[in-house]
Amino acid sequence: MLKRIRVPLILFISFWAIAITLWQATGNIFLLINFGYIGTAIGVGLGLYVLLPRQKKPSGRRFAQLLVGIYMLFFLGIIKKENMQLEGFFFYLLAGLFSGSVIHYMVAKIAGPILFGRGYCGWSCWTAMVLDYLPYKRNKLGRLAPKWEHIRYVHFALSLLLVLLLWFLFQYKPPFTGHETLAWLGVGNMIYFISAITLAYMLKDNRAFCKYLCPITAILKITSRFSFLKIEGDKEKCTQCGACNKTCPMDINIMAYVNNGERVLSSECIFCLTCTTVCPEGILDETLKMDIGGKEHIQRR
Repeated sequence: MLKRIRVPLILFISFWAIAITLWQATGNIFLLINFGYIGTAIGVGLGLYVLLPRQKKPSGRRFAQLLVGIYMLFFLGIIKKENMQLEGFFFYLLAGLFSGSVIHYMVAKIAGPILFGRGYCGWSCWTAMVLDYLPYKRNKLGRLAPKWEHIRYVHFALSLLLVLLLWFLFQYKPPFTGHETLAWLGVGNMIYFISAITLAYMLKDNRAFCKYLCPITAILKITSRFSFLKIEGDKEKCTQCGACNKTCPMDINIMAYVNNGERVLSSECIFCLTCTTVCPEGILDETLKMDIGGKEHIQRR
């Protein structure tokens, strides 16, 4: 039993360690509650995923997505008026503010992926929380050509350029509380949701936004290469049925890694654990090791 829940326990303990450290370092008890809550939600969600019967396992991930996604969007964003958009993160950095948004980006999207890869995308992102309820869980045709993935880097660069121009050229210093912050959050999320849902239906792929347009991946793909936590398969026991490849929402050629005797080194992996669930032989599992990812085996059209 302990082996089965080792990953949920590690993440639960890690988040509470971060929560206690930040609380002690700043004296701000909200940071204890914030990261303690997120760690508990993810730990319980992962625990449910591990312990539930195969057909009910996705409920564990949905549970975590809803608890964390709704909390960050509505409580942190709307009630506490934190600009959780990428542009908000840039503004906070320029202003030298150690805000909740900055801490969120540092933990979930910059430093955290060294431990848990792109687990944020699979378990906590509020945009993906909605997208995962759309009907196209797996694009059967594979990904578009690599050139289309460059759009997300252009998106990241344009977001940064917009903030720099507003800050230095137009001397715009946004208030970090109040209705203007809500406007940034509201407009930004409206653009995200409209473009994400439109892409999903155009390409018949729930995760099209993540693959081609999301600017956050420009950060996540860097540090997630060094993630200790990755999926690994047993080459000798693999029957080459292809179930993992057919169901991976990110179009990763998981069998290529297994056949090479490697862990899934793709920086596209969102650690959704779908492949471990559908494998009829149960030869895929999450493991903690040191290696460097970035070798991409992607199924394309």
